[in-house]
Amino acid sequence: MLTSLKSPLLFSAILSAMLGLTACSSPSSEGNETAAADSTSADAATDTLDTKFLTIATGGASGPYNIIGTALSEVYVKNFGVNSKTQTTGASVENVNLLTQGKVDMVLALSDVVTDAVEGKNNFDKPIDNIQQIAVLYPNVVQIVTTKDTGIKNIEDLRGKRIAVGDQGSGTEVNARTLLEGFGITYDDITVDYLSFAEAADGMKAGKIEAAFFSSGLPNSSLMELEQGVDLQLVTIDQDKLKEIIATKPYFNTFEIPAGTYGNDAAIPTAAIMNALLVNSDLSESDGYKLTKALFDNLDGLKTAHQAANDISLETARDGMVAPIHPGAKKYYDEQAAK
Repeated sequence: MLTSLKSPLLFSAILSAMLGLTACSSPSSEGNETAAADSTSADAATDTLDTKFLTIATGGASGPYNIIGTALSEVYVKNFGVNSKTQTTGASVENVNLLTQGKVDMVLALSDVVTDAVEGKNNFDKPIDNIQQIAVLYPNVVQIVTTKDTGIKNIEDLRGKRIAVGDQGSGTEVNARTLLEGFGITYDDITVDYLSFAEAADGMKAGKIEAAFFSSGLPNSSLMELEQGVDLQLVTIDQDKLKEIIATKPYFNTFEIPAGTYGNDAAIPTAAIMNALLVNSDLSESDGYKLTKALFDNLDGLKTAHQAANDISLETARDGMVAPIHPGAKKYYDEQAAK
């Protein structure tokens, strides 16, 4: 009987002791988990930006500007918890104006448009002095397209035709006008339609236009779609004549659209202009540094978003800058160069 009583008592004692130990240890465990969580929050909080909002002006919804800009915005949200979003626009000219007016915080724009803005030419009444450059990105390739039944083979053949030259206020339109003038063709010599990439592709499918300018990274999604519906022909730009234009418009480069990009059997000689990533000069040095660093730390994600980002490189990010460099970006590049 004594034995039968001792066993339950012993079990109860052991159980009580175990519960007591558990009770004693639980606050400590919770404290460690809370401390770890607080530490994580604190670490995240130290990697924040001075600015609470970061709106990136891009371009048309289907273009590389918007695809790459959206991927970059997601990087900034993830890294800094900033309220970042993209804004679709008519692209370069509109983007620079929005940045100058303080309506957006970062923009993608073509270097020729930025040059005009800094110098106060063409679309800009006076020099703009409140924009700074974060990086030189990738080349925008001038892709002039038509259908094989038009007989248009080179840029000189565009005279007298109905042409989509890009959205009004876009870098594409600036490229188109400048290149046409370089080949002795003015807007008086053609019928001009101001159309976005998607609108130009639709217009060509419907037979309403005979050719169109697309200035973007390769490949352009609207052209890839168009290729499925029409007998697409890429228009060539004579490289010797282009070199004469480059003598006075140094932001242009000679370029070849690789064979197979849009079903083309051979490489197509054309022109290219580098893209710029710009911010307002009010952006703090600290934010400029962090945004530049995050761009290059997360390049793989941008390359996954659009293959044009494959040409973004730390090694060439300062080559051919056309606006004053942001001090935060300069600090980052100087640090990298010293390694």
